[in-house]
Amino acid sequence: MGLTVSELIPIGEKILKDAGVEEFEADAEALLGFITGFDRQHLFMNRDYGVDDARCEKYLGPAGRRAGGEPLQYITGEQYFMGCRFSVNPDVLIPRPETESLAEKAIEYLKVRPDATAVLDLCTGSGALAIALVKDCPHIRVTATDISAKALAVAKKNAQALGTADRIDFVESDLFSALKPTLSAAPGSGAPGEKFDLIVTNPPYIKTGDLPGLQREIKDHEPLTALDGGADGLGFYRRIAAGARGHMRTGACIMAEIGHDQAKGAAAIFEAAGYADTETAKDLAGRDRIIVTHL
Repeated sequence: MGLTVSELIPIGEKILKDAGVEEFEADAEALLGFITGFDRQHLFMNRDYGVDDARCEKYLGPAGRRAGGEPLQYITGEQYFMGCRFSVNPDVLIPRPETESLAEKAIEYLKVRPDATAVLDLCTGSGALAIALVKDCPHIRVTATDISAKALAVAKKNAQALGTADRIDFVESDLFSALKPTLSAAPGSGAPGEKFDLIVTNPPYIKTGDLPGLQREIKDHEPLTALDGGADGLGFYRRIAAGARGHMRTGACIMAEIGHDQAKGAAAIFEAAGYADTETAKDLAGRDRIIVTHL
């Protein structure tokens, strides 16, 4: 017999609301769309559409998982970033809207510098940054590193799906550890050891002591190695500032995502390490989100 869309969605909403899910209405619709294959607009326009018993039963499983705190993106297996659909799973951090500000800043930089052809993406995770840059900047090649082989597998899958795999070199590396600085690599080759014109990164920057207080969706499901920035949250910026110089061409730029309250601390780290013209940029919410510095 089944239920109509207008009858089924309130069931999902109640399950999620009772579990304390903030965006219970949007998530209930998204989960039904995931089960039926219909987008949100289609569901809105077809509230009398009959959902058969099998799919009604199937809907309760993902709804229960979401009620238990599992992120919607891990249930559906996708997250949109810069207008593109990315596959995600618990091996990678879910791409955030605020990271789009970093992508846009980097794209803006690259588009006015046709000679800037070699880009390094540290802590690539799902590959969102690397892929976004390659799609918008046809003159570049990206080397994307991550310490996690499982994360790199997700990133490679996304690059294949989005038609960018031929311009991204994925390297399993703890920041620069697998990259040997040398002047002999061909510009634009993307080979390990090449000097780069731009380094972009969204490293872990949550204070270790703050991790237990994060939302359950984050602390219980997303990879802690992609979140834990050490005692003060700035550990990775120190390592990047110390290690990047040997992998940068003269005049090269570093752009890194930061926590909204870390601008002063991150800037001090790069300035103390001898980088120049350090500045911060804000995200769409008006919060300090990006540190920009030059060799």
